[in-house]
Amino acid sequence: MTFEIRNPEALGRPRGWNNGMLAPAGGRVLFVAGQIGVGPDADGTGATLAAQFGAALANVLCVVEEAGGTVADIGRLTIYVTDMDAYRGSLAEVGAAYRTVFGKHFPAMALVAVTELVDPRAVVEVEATAVIPQARSGEGQAT
Repeated sequence: MTFEIRNPEALGRPRGWNNGMLAPAGGRVLFVAGQIGVGPDADGTGATLAAQFGAALANVLCVVEEAGGTVADIGRLTIYVTDMDAYRGSLAEVGAAYRTVFGKHFPAMALVAVTELVDPRAVVEVEATAVIPQARSGEGQAT
């Protein structure tokens, strides 16, 4: 999927995201539920915010790939963190984790601080919206 990037000059130059991603006609929209970076059998203790962020992004990509998509099909991310100071203090590590999973693909993004997440082990959660070209959309069914 090739998005048409929309960054109005009036908003200034974004760094690490795009303000708008316009999807071409003919795609199927995939809404990816919030993904955390703690596995179902892991205790999550000691995992850094950056490590959990990278794992959460990988989980998002896993859902997109299951539907027949690629990282380039992701048009929006919403990132929830429980500690904004920890996020700001680990920007280099967070950026490295991001590039490991998403490379140089920068969808529209929002970052939101929250008091807690449903899983108490999680310090970050990521949800996404992707547009998968009709020709590549998978046949996966909900379980």
